[in-house]
Amino acid sequence: MFAVSAAVHEDRLAQIHTIQTSPGVTWMAAANPRFASEAPGASRSLCGVKDGWKERLAVRIKHGQIHRPLLMPKVALPEAFDSAEHWPQCAKTIGDIRDQSMCGCCWAFAGAEAASDRMCIATNASLLLPLSAQDVCFCASDDGCSGGFVEQAFDYIRLHGAVTGSQYQGSGPFGEGMCSDFSLPHCHHHGSTDVDPYPSDCPSQSSPACPSKCDADATDKHALFADDKYSFDGGLASASGEEEIQQMIMAGGPVETAFTVYTDFEDYETGIYQHITGEEAGGHAVKMVGWGVENGVKYWKVANSWNPYWGEEGHFRILRGENHGGIEDYVVGSSNTAVWHQGVTPSTACDDQETEDDCGNQGCKWCYIKIFDFGICKGPDYDTSDCDNKASDFTV
Repeated sequence: MFAVSAAVHEDRLAQIHTIQTSPGVTWMAAANPRFASEAPGASRSLCGVKDGWKERLAVRIKHGQIHRPLLMPKVALPEAFDSAEHWPQCAKTIGDIRDQSMCGCCWAFAGAEAASDRMCIATNASLLLPLSAQDVCFCASDDGCSGGFVEQAFDYIRLHGAVTGSQYQGSGPFGEGMCSDFSLPHCHHHGSTDVDPYPSDCPSQSSPACPSKCDADATDKHALFADDKYSFDGGLASASGEEEIQQMIMAGGPVETAFTVYTDFEDYETGIYQHITGEEAGGHAVKMVGWGVENGVKYWKVANSWNPYWGEEGHFRILRGENHGGIEDYVVGSSNTAVWHQGVTPSTACDDQETEDDCGNQGCKWCYIKIFDFGICKGPDYDTSDCDNKASDFTV
């Protein structure tokens, strides 16, 4: 049982009691100070994965824009795997637990983090750098704090590149001197206030403008925005299901995923999370770094973006092999054969054109998907009969 303060909301107290007294529960709940005084559901503004993200990914996979990795039936999968231990040369970025403040850009944080890891692993640590969540969150979306899609960060990094960036005011393991640090303040998220130095008073944040120049304190090698971009040649990959996800992580490093947050997740302290009680708070994007087994219970090890004082040093564990909360539906990342480098390689490929005009200028065909309000550029021989390309279909 955990001690709770007098300021704990009565509905949260009841929720914690339900969790603590549930038979077979595999995790510990506590009235963590970040949400203690509020009713369950206080994390909604942090859950920034937009509705329909799974259906959108399925359409992009169907149309060949995102590829599924080949499942290797003879690959031996270990009982436990930790990316930071497997690639110690990249442990500095794999273990970099960031803080999304009170902004719903979890989709950008998980993507920038996983991309930083995969870039380091693919280059054997010759590119050991933190890609900027500031750049990704506020340039890949018109309003990143209002949410995005799980593949959006990797799309942006591949086609436009991302500059380097540390945490707020040069904090975090990479310190000062990067191009564009995250500009929104650290927040106290749930851990004990005795060990978490960040403020509890953390109001909701709005999105700043997309950065176009580096911070004033950026060092010489990171001082020019256009020259500090990093990207990769190669496509995006998406894996589904326990074994396929394990193989993708083992082959190329951590991946971005999303799951449904229920309000009991706000009370997570330690252990292997499983939903016990409470309503949906929203979709939340996170970085999956490994897996293991504890007392016969299989789990995924996942990095959150709620600062390193939350949960298990910024991580949480969640049931593995049961698609708990939809966490095994789709993970995304750069392909395991992607070539990372400084700079951006302009692409003339049909699949890489982002607007209808650019698509037409390359002699390609635009396939508009009305239900998701986005278009896909395909080759000149593509059959668009399943697309919504009539003029009247562009009114949403």
